[in-house]
Amino acid sequence: MKRILFVDDDTNILAGLKRTMRSMRHEWEMEFISEPKEALRVFAESHFDIVVSDMKMPGMDGADLLTEVKILAPESIRIILSGHSSPELIMKSVGPTHQYLAKPCEAETLKKTIERAYSLQSLVGSDELRSLISGLGKLPTMPATYQEIVACLQDPDSSLTDIGQIIGKDVGMTAKILQLVNSSFFGIANPVTSPDQAATFLGLDTLGTLVLGHGVFSEYKELKTSGFNIDTQWSFSSRCAAMARVIAKQQKVPKKMADEAFLAGMLQDVGKLVLVTEKTEEYAEVLERTGGQHGYAPDVEREILGATHGEVGAYLLGLWGLPDTVVEAVAFHETPSAGSSEEFDVLGIAHVASRLALDVDAADPNDPALHVDVEYLQRLGVIESWPKWQEACRDSTQDDREDAA
Repeated sequence: MKRILFVDDDTNILAGLKRTMRSMRHEWEMEFISEPKEALRVFAESHFDIVVSDMKMPGMDGADLLTEVKILAPESIRIILSGHSSPELIMKSVGPTHQYLAKPCEAETLKKTIERAYSLQSLVGSDELRSLISGLGKLPTMPATYQEIVACLQDPDSSLTDIGQIIGKDVGMTAKILQLVNSSFFGIANPVTSPDQAATFLGLDTLGTLVLGHGVFSEYKELKTSGFNIDTQWSFSSRCAAMARVIAKQQKVPKKMADEAFLAGMLQDVGKLVLVTEKTEEYAEVLERTGGQHGYAPDVEREILGATHGEVGAYLLGLWGLPDTVVEAVAFHETPSAGSSEEFDVLGIAHVASRLALDVDAADPNDPALHVDVEYLQRLGVIESWPKWQEACRDSTQDDREDAA
């Protein structure tokens, strides 16, 4: 049975949580504590899968509590539930917190958040790997991009559009900014899936605090991982995202789906960043056995690491509260038949984009080097669109090269 610890210094709120969560007592073992230091003592003596904490509490605020929880048990999922946090406390909680929910929070929303966190654990079978992913507070960013955004933030003439464009070029920045902006603290009705929108919503002051004051982004340090090049990876991710947008336009899908497909294309390899920085030797072996960082590796990754890079990335993004459609697309972008989708949506678009990004000139989707899930595309009745997608992506790539020149 899963164990959950609720912490709130307001005994009335704690009593309300007990009432609203009563229906789950046969599925969850729950403990409710009003004193944060007492909660930390109980946590240290007994494992809890999830900790839900208020933010503003006397003696120890929620951010400090969850920081200690992260040290004691990095695999535990950490959720802030708060109604009156200052911007400073929100920024302080970015590192140790997976998700942020605002009070008043409907019982069903809280239940769904907790159930979703539990369901994500099935993506990654290894306890060690889940602990590693849950313990992450930040993702590496390219040195040039990090320096560029710092310079932009310090330039009085810079604009939110400029900063949004910089964020959109970097996988780590995109994932972390979207984690924050989609939190309930900001009261956004619909999920934000664009770095430009996120930058505009947060504003220069908040972005400056995140980057310069709280070190949300960590500058990438050169790793001794043979066969992996960070610049190549960022270029490939950008290409996947751009091609996903082109394919979405060809399919005339709604804007929301097109934005999510773009985001899935950008973030589909975020798991590689986790693995290459946290499991350096093991991932070097994966690269050696599969022929480089864009080799088809699901079976080898699972054999060596216990999960694929797609599953690792999806688990992290799911913990951070990104949309389910994006999480599924990241998890199964190489093996879409393993997903739940029965129509050509975000998952299918992300899969095709990832295959065309490997070689946009490969005319035959049956080419074994591409590892296209042809049966999946046939089942959805879209395989005939391959030449159209290919031509549009090729034209888009050519246009980008001409613009760059």
